[in-house]
Order: sequence, then C-alpha cells, then structure tokens
Amino acid sequence: MSEKLTIWCNADLSEPAMAELKEGTAKHRLLIEGEQTGNLGAGGASELLKEAEIAFGQPDPRQAMELSTLRWVHLTSAGYTRYDSPEFRSALTGRGATMTNSSSVFDEPCAQHLLAFMLALARQLPASLSDQLGPKSWDYERLRSQTRLLDGQTVLILSFGAIARRLVQLLAPFNLNVVAVRRHVKGDEPVETHPIDELPRLLSEADHVVNILPANGSTNRLVNAEALAAMKTGAMFYNVGRGSTVDQAALIEALTTGRLGGAYLDVTDPEPLPSDHPLWTCPNCYITPHIAGGHAEEMERLVRHFLRNLALYEAGAPLVDRVI
Repeated sequence: MSEKLTIWCNADLSEPAMAELKEGTAKHRLLIEGEQTGNLGAGGASELLKEAEIAFGQPDPRQAMELSTLRWVHLTSAGYTRYDSPEFRSALTGRGATMTNSSSVFDEPCAQHLLAFMLALARQLPASLSDQLGPKSWDYERLRSQTRLLDGQTVLILSFGAIARRLVQLLAPFNLNVVAVRRHVKGDEPVETHPIDELPRLLSEADHVVNILPANGSTNRLVNAEALAAMKTGAMFYNVGRGSTVDQAALIEALTTGRLGGAYLDVTDPEPLPSDHPLWTCPNCYITPHIAGGHAEEMERLVRHFLRNLALYEAGAPLVDRVI
C-alpha cells in the first residue's frame, strides 16, 4: 500500500510527540483536530474525521461506527471500554475495518508499578515512611519482624493480557507461584490459567490478588463482598485495572476489619477520588492517582507505536495490539 493516506488525530500530545508524528506521516495527509483529547477522555463527533481513512487518538465511537471510509482506528490507550460493544465490533468487522490499542506502550510501566507495590509492602516501605513523616521512632523491632520475602507465595492475576504477561516475566526471579484467570483461556498463557468462573476457589489460595480487569458489563463490581470474603485472611489486593470492577464499600469493610492485609489502588471509582472519600483514610490502603501507565516520553512512545503500526498497515501486514 503506497498511496497517500488521510490520517486524523485528536490525541493530546506533547510538542515533541506532535513533531514526531508530523515527521513520521509527512508523506500522508495529517488532519489535527482542534480539540485534543487525553487517553482517558472521549472525543466528540468531528467533521475532519469524515475525511479520514485512519483515526489516531480517541474518536467518537458512534461516528467511528458509521463512517464507512474509516478503515483503521488506533487508540492512544490500552483500555477500550467505550468501544467494547457487540454493536461497535459488528460495525467494524462488517466493513473489514480494524481497531488497535496501545497495550505495548503501557504493559511495561503498569507491570513495574505492580511489582513496586508488591515489594513496597513486603519490605515495609509504607510503614517506614509513615514513621519518618510522623513520630520518627526508629521502629526497628516491629518493622524488621514484619518484613517478608515473596518467595513461595501465590499470586493470582485477574485478566491476562499484555500487562499480565510482562508482570509474569518481572516476577520470575522471585520464585512465586503465579496463577491467572481470564474470560477465554487461549492455551498460550505462560502460567496456569483458568476460566474466570473458577475465581472463588482460586481466591482462597492467593497471597496476592492482582486486578487488571477492564471495565465492561461482565466485570462491573466483580470483586465484590463475596469475592473479598473468599480471599485468604491477610492477603494483599492490587488494582491497576479499573475502579468500577471493585465494590469499594466492601473493600473498605475488608480492610477495616483486617480481613485483608492491605490494598494498593492505582484506579478508583470515581476519578479523581474526592478528598473526603473513606478510601484515603482506610487502614492499609495505599493510593496512586492512576499513574501506573505513566512514564517519561509516554507521548513519544505512543506516537512511535502508531508509526510502527502505520508501516505495517502500508505493507498490508498484521498490526500489533489488534483488538478488532
């Protein structure tokens, strides 16, 4: 494929990333939307999009469904909840169109963030920081006795995509028993993987439960009071998926009663989390403000991922991170 393509973009990019995009698409026609949209936002309907064959960013889902000239949608996010419907999939597949996401950009930072969460608690970093910011008591005996090695513990991963695959690699040196559940077991997973309906049994065996679930109708409040009650007493819960997948009232109860050893949350419902929300002051609950996927040159890496896929698209080759 060598003809000049029309590419529409509404991604809110840094100046260096935008310059890289313009340089990488110089032989094509690039349409920049006047109102840019971040990775978590949804773009509105666009007159410019009607002229494009390729959309890079976050196009309006309804308009993307209806435009017969739109052949490829490349999202600047790993999540694609607003596009994850039978109606949207049918519309694109019906006309032979494709959608890809940016999982390859966010798998590494999200996996590292999860590993940092796990190591922080095992080595008593939050408690040590609290002591430094508070009484400065040099709490040697208590904190030293509560440090733990990860070796031999069981990690249960909820959902198994790019982030989970990279996390499995990062956890390998720690000699953990890693198990996963997913909606459709493919058989190519590098760890023991079960259908998600086996979750209650597996929860009772896990020392660490890692939630990477996307937001959709089947995952809404999947981690509910019943699931939390099934977890091993003292287990740790981590969430870098979506806040809507967790019953937060039930999570607060499990943390307050000591049923769970702690929770590390990078996502909440709602976001931003209100300053008076009880999660902020819940015992053993540690929150980062949806930054797990963040990293230096994030915008540039998003553009480079798109440009690599653009080269594949031009060559008629399979695209990376294909969703539809």
